[in-house]
Amino acid sequence: MPSLVVAAHGSHLNPESSRPAHEHARRIRETAAFESVQTAFWKEEPHFREALRTVDSDAVYLVPLFISEGYFTEQVVPREFRLEDWRGWNSDGTSAVSATLSAADTGQTVHYCGPVGTHDAMSDVIVRRAESIVRDPDVGEGYGLAVVGHGTERNENSAKAVEYHADRIRARDRFEEVQALFMDEKPEVDDVTDYFSSDDVVVVPLFIADGYHTQEDIPEDMGLTDDYRTGWETPTMVDGHRIWYSGAVGTEPLLADVILERAADAGADVTAAIERVREETSGVGASAD
Repeated sequence: MPSLVVAAHGSHLNPESSRPAHEHARRIRETAAFESVQTAFWKEEPHFREALRTVDSDAVYLVPLFISEGYFTEQVVPREFRLEDWRGWNSDGTSAVSATLSAADTGQTVHYCGPVGTHDAMSDVIVRRAESIVRDPDVGEGYGLAVVGHGTERNENSAKAVEYHADRIRARDRFEEVQALFMDEKPEVDDVTDYFSSDDVVVVPLFIADGYHTQEDIPEDMGLTDDYRTGWETPTMVDGHRIWYSGAVGTEPLLADVILERAADAGADVTAAIERVREETSGVGASAD
């Protein structure tokens, strides 16, 4: 029976950084779809380089818990897991699916999957995050939705993932307005109210974990608070708009489904696990876990 390894960034400074990876792994582990479900990190233990040595299975599904295709998914993860014959994704920036490779030091067959952040199912997680923070499963009419990413000139794919999901959600005609905004590119999240006519705007950051950017930078940039240490109300009035700030999308329990979807695309038999996760997370709100 194959195993699953969820690879995430982690942090030496922020203990909350690894929490989503552990929570999603736990939820998937409970489905018994894999022989084992383990986490591995770039900045925490267990480290990427040792992860496969602790897995007994001959076949492993490796899912990067990252938002975009770029440095980590194309260079760091394949190098640290010693994936032989890796040649990069043949992708436009949002279309990576999977590659079957061999681990040089363990001989295991590794089904290396695309990052969770570019999978189509992530659009559903963003919408679920909006439902969770507003606590309304039908949220949409009269509401604007801002999907927020980091954005960076060093990796054009960073913006592509945000724009991709904003476009997909906009096409559903559920929300009055949908806009992709960024921290380090235009259009900037600092000016969030300039891009919406809706009185209510839900802001969902396309980040895996809550940390410096989602808990300090973005709330202060939007004017939710002058000092993140004092917190802010949800919603908060800013320039005549009610801003519903959700925090990192990666903390939404439904993200476990995207991890499973990535494994399924690479050939894993996880149909029952996907159905179970969707059912178990259907009524889980923003404060869950």
